[in-house]
Amino acid sequence: MRFTRLIIFGILALAHLTGSAQVSPAEREALLEIFQSTNGLHWVRKWNPETPVNQWHGVTVENGHVVKLELFHNNLMGPLPESIGALQELKVLNLAFNNLTGTLPESVFSLKKLQTFKIEMNRLKGKIPDQIGDMKDLVELSAFNNFLSGRIPSRIGELKKLEILNLSSNMVIGRIPEAIGQLGELEVLGLFENQLFGEIPESIGNLTALRELVLSNNRLGGAIPESFGQLAQLEVLQLQHNEFDDYKGLGSVITRQLLVFDYDVEKSEIDYKSLNFSRTRMADTKFEDVDNE
Repeated sequence: MRFTRLIIFGILALAHLTGSAQVSPAEREALLEIFQSTNGLHWVRKWNPETPVNQWHGVTVENGHVVKLELFHNNLMGPLPESIGALQELKVLNLAFNNLTGTLPESVFSLKKLQTFKIEMNRLKGKIPDQIGDMKDLVELSAFNNFLSGRIPSRIGELKKLEILNLSSNMVIGRIPEAIGQLGELEVLGLFENQLFGEIPESIGNLTALRELVLSNNRLGGAIPESFGQLAQLEVLQLQHNEFDDYKGLGSVITRQLLVFDYDVEKSEIDYKSLNFSRTRMADTKFEDVDNE
């Protein structure tokens, strides 16, 4: 009887391992198309199609589905194929620090279970479509240092779980949408070095979890919103190289001793001499990257 139980246990364990290694033909084919389209033979860590999918570098399989694809800094070159949309169970997509080109395939925005979407430091172009609002589980969208263009879609406000939004160093144009204030969980907002103009929306004061706000090197103007005073968690604030004409809305923010505060000092009307900056790193008009590690 004991021997029989051991056999059954072994069969179940083998079935579990086999099931976790295998994925549907559609998902496997999608992975192979990504490999082919991005010059897989020149990747740093290549895939061997003769081995089970769960042994491929950066691929995590759970319950017969690919749930993570992490190919950070792996020398991917070329465009992403539309077939990436077949990975409908994907929760993490990290393709940062590669040489991806072309536009993001529309199908990537159909990955509704995606939580982490990292494509920074590539050469991707094109617009962020309204369909971004369908990705309700998204917690991080990091796309800095690409050639993305167009406006920030107002549907970005539908991403209620979003904690990190970084679109810095692209060619994003237009106004910051009022809907940005709907992102109640947002902790990091990076829009440095784009072509944004107009006033900062008053709704930004609704981002009470915000720790970092980087808006430098744009054409933003007008007055700093009074609602900045509601950003009680703010530690990093970078506003330099814009066209603001009224900084009075910053008064209650900077008295909290920000860790980093960069601004255009020659344009400011605030009496900084009366404030205590003993813990604050200030760079006046020069942008400096902030190391978050």
